[in-house]
Amino acid sequence: MKKVIFLVDMQSFFASVEKAKHYHNLNRPLVVSGDPTRRSGVILAACPLAKKSGIQNGERLWEAEQKCPGLVTVPPHMQEYIDNSIVITEILESVTDLVEPYSIDEQFMDVTHSQKLFGDPYEIASYIQHEIHSKLRVFARVGIGENKVLAKMACDNFSKKNENGIFFLKKEELEDTLWPLPIEKLFRAGGKMSQHLRRRAIRTIGELARTDVNKIKKEWGIHGQVLWMNAHGVDYSPISLTSTNGQKAIGNGMTLPRDYSEKAEIKVVLLELCEEVCRRARLAQVMGQTVSLGVSGASYEIRTGFHRQQKMAEPTNMTMEVFRYACDLLESFWDREPIRRLHVSLSSLHSDQTIQLSLFEEQRGENIQLGYVTDELVKKYGKTAVIRAASLLPASQVKERSAKIGGHYK
Repeated sequence: MKKVIFLVDMQSFFASVEKAKHYHNLNRPLVVSGDPTRRSGVILAACPLAKKSGIQNGERLWEAEQKCPGLVTVPPHMQEYIDNSIVITEILESVTDLVEPYSIDEQFMDVTHSQKLFGDPYEIASYIQHEIHSKLRVFARVGIGENKVLAKMACDNFSKKNENGIFFLKKEELEDTLWPLPIEKLFRAGGKMSQHLRRRAIRTIGELARTDVNKIKKEWGIHGQVLWMNAHGVDYSPISLTSTNGQKAIGNGMTLPRDYSEKAEIKVVLLELCEEVCRRARLAQVMGQTVSLGVSGASYEIRTGFHRQQKMAEPTNMTMEVFRYACDLLESFWDREPIRRLHVSLSSLHSDQTIQLSLFEEQRGENIQLGYVTDELVKKYGKTAVIRAASLLPASQVKERSAKIGGHYK
């Protein structure tokens, strides 16, 4: 029995949630912008009406306003999007317990054994659409296939164009449906990879599918082979009940409200980023041995800054140890140009249960345990319940960040 896999994707999710909340904007072009008060803010989501004017996600707000003078602009409300996403997950889990989060507005689900209760794939897809729309007034699109790759490509390339938002991409019909599409439409064929393929006269998905796989593998290795398999609709990955598996790094970054030029100011924010990274590491029960620091200026046209990493003597999830190495990187590579963006990450992760402290490190062990105790206080009373003295300085961003999720206000 062939599997039946869905990729359920919300249409313009952030914008749809905002329209459902402010129904008077239902028939008006609307975008969600990171900071509507600044015309240089970036478009996070655009509703279909706005997209008809040529507005795209990721472009500057002032560019979007030039394309559509009557544009409605609203700030993001991340907590509401998360709450809506949880409701959507609950709806999907009422159909099957095999649901895999792919992003905040996309989820895979295996409905193979749900057909006896809910009907054929089209009936199940329609039921899901109806339930989501009736509860949230958000329109869902459903891609269907016998595996995750086919379901994803069905949704991205066909469901979004269908009036009913549903498409079943069948492996035996790929030559007529998928293969005529440009190579850029192939799942995981990013911009650079599609350029490489085009330089080899591979312009469509079908041209890749008809190319000898050994030639593809010789040219582009395992990634090329995976793309070739995607073109043939071959995918053996199961539905995973967790969205992250084998995390390789834990990071945290932010865009500052203004240029920071003083080292003391920069270190205040750097300490707060290290604090959050280490808190997340402890939550994941891991320690890391490599610290990475990235900084850049405000200009997108003239790039400034650096991205460097340093291996520590031993794995840690202790804030001050990570901070010390991050400061070393700042001292060594910062060119004294104003900084607008900072990012810290911890990689080379190990389970915190396997790290053995030497007999001479009793104090270090106590300091590490102190971090876990502090986490419990933060969990109970909030992120600003326990802060460092440095976070009381004007340069601090900890209170501002505590009011945000993913860099945007809740």
